[in-house]
Amino acid sequence: MQYDVIVIGSGPGGYVAAIRCAQLGLKTACIEKYSTFGGTCLNVGCIPSKALLDSSEHYYNASHSFKTHGINLDNLSVDMAQMMKRKTEVVAKNTGGITFLFKKNKIDSYQGVGSFKDKNTIIIKKEDGTEQEITGTNVIIATGSKPSSLPFLKVDKKRIITSTEALTLTEVPKHLILIGGGVIGLELGSVYSRLGAKVSVIEFMDGIIPTMDKGLGKELQRVLSKQGLEFYTGHKVTGATTKGKEVTVTFDAPNGDKKELKGDYCLVAVGRIAYTDNLGLDKIGITVEERGRKITVDEHLETSVKGVYAIGDVIRGAMLAHKAEDEGTLVAEIIAGQKPHINYNLIPGVVYTWPEVAAVGQTEEQLKEQGVKYKAGSFPFRAAGRAVASGDLDGFVKVLADATTDEILGVHIIGPRAADMIAEAVIAMEFRASAEDVSRASHAHPTYTEAMREACLAATDNRPIHI
Repeated sequence: MQYDVIVIGSGPGGYVAAIRCAQLGLKTACIEKYSTFGGTCLNVGCIPSKALLDSSEHYYNASHSFKTHGINLDNLSVDMAQMMKRKTEVVAKNTGGITFLFKKNKIDSYQGVGSFKDKNTIIIKKEDGTEQEITGTNVIIATGSKPSSLPFLKVDKKRIITSTEALTLTEVPKHLILIGGGVIGLELGSVYSRLGAKVSVIEFMDGIIPTMDKGLGKELQRVLSKQGLEFYTGHKVTGATTKGKEVTVTFDAPNGDKKELKGDYCLVAVGRIAYTDNLGLDKIGITVEERGRKITVDEHLETSVKGVYAIGDVIRGAMLAHKAEDEGTLVAEIIAGQKPHINYNLIPGVVYTWPEVAAVGQTEEQLKEQGVKYKAGSFPFRAAGRAVASGDLDGFVKVLADATTDEILGVHIIGPRAADMIAEAVIAMEFRASAEDVSRASHAHPTYTEAMREACLAATDNRPIHI
């Protein structure tokens, strides 16, 4: 079979690239090694974790805050089998949706492991051992990533687990030891903490979510500590061993003291690594960067081999589903002869704990390092009427604006529905709006987004209305 475009991988980057290529009139094929489409995100990442976050949040609210709303419940309990069944159904609906979209857009799909024979020929090795070859004028590599680990720590996938196994536990852990205080670990740690597990977080850096604005990490740690999580920041894990159903994790304190924790599960969440195994990149002259095994691309996301592109987790930048989607669209449009662009500074980052955390643009630390003169405006959710009504009093919105022009340079939110609220900041910054521009736009009352307006008022000339 001859195609205009062959996409290897059907995660958010791959399936979006394939659909956009088809929309642009390009004959398109997509190769997926698993039995369902959607890659890590839909199968063992974004979607199932959000399903469990929602379920666990319902339980937590029912057991902790329903009484204040005048709702009394007796004999509240967790049915893990039903919770996991619902999660599986959510995943099936989403992956099934990709199947529908491929058929709608007349995209040919192939199940198997795709690898390069040459730059235009892809060998598809199927589960039964048979092989098939297809050719394409252009190839898009969208094979995603897999959980990373520590070289001295063996993941047995039973008691010492990754995020993949954490999404299929059949019991609530008594004590979950979490290695890594980043996005993935904190989200899954929140799930099991809400369901009743003791959760201990060991983080090598001096604060959690270390890649985000430090103020967000401090506030999130404060709130999660109130919810029962305990934190060991600035600590270095040295090992983990299992004996029966018990896991012992050893680690060093900042002052050099030796410590250990014992639990029934240890979740290793120390990041992800690009998945470039078995692609046959060497056959076409593509080398990967030694650290992280990422593929080098130019500004058009084309590799060193003409006509071969790479997107998503296998290239530079944050490993985010929506980044991969944007890159898939960009490459499809470049192949079709258009001239799209991506502003990587305006790709938001989100942590789906509760409260949620979301940010876009520059942090205060980055602006200080660059010597940029800026002004900051902050507004707490406890002063927002909608947040008071819903009982979501923790968190704030912080807006950073240029000291001279008032252009918004960064927005950092921790609070209710921050993941949705950040879109307003992205749009504003895409059009290079000033803090005053946003503050003068009408915001419905009562809504959480009023906090964004108030933070912009604070940043413009320190005149928020409600504090």
